[in-house]
Amino acid sequence: MSAVENEAGEGIRAGERQVPLPERFDAGVYFIGHIETPWAARADCPRRGDMTDGPLCTLHIDPRWAEALTGLAGFSHVQVLYWMDEARRDLVLQVPRGGTPAGTFALRSPVRPNPIASSVAALVAVEGTRVIVRGLDCRTGTPLIDLKPARTPAEGAPASDAKA
Repeated sequence: MSAVENEAGEGIRAGERQVPLPERFDAGVYFIGHIETPWAARADCPRRGDMTDGPLCTLHIDPRWAEALTGLAGFSHVQVLYWMDEARRDLVLQVPRGGTPAGTFALRSPVRPNPIASSVAALVAVEGTRVIVRGLDCRTGTPLIDLKPARTPAEGAPASDAKA
């Protein structure tokens, strides 16, 4: 499959290139819940979350996964993996706001073949199936893929990384 140069139509910038997507997916994921934030639209979201002064956000966990939260409250930070469900998936060459073309894998853009975002957030509280965090940058309703204790320099590796 070769990349196709687009004439700055269909929502891409001049100089960007897209490829046809594969006909089938190679794997699947289970969304474990969704994220509630103050931002209703993608355009309203900050470019980076702020773990210190940013707003509180809530991870709503599907009740079937409630027991998986056992022990999470003992950590100060969590890594949150979420699905950027409104992002394009077909660009291989992008022209960011700075104007210099770059390959998709050389950018932190939400536009990627698998639009998975990973953010480290400050863990504020675990309340039943609600996990309260600070430091996300996604719109409300974003599908949640996974969460796990985050590695922070002050804490070292989380206990969950211990060899069994």
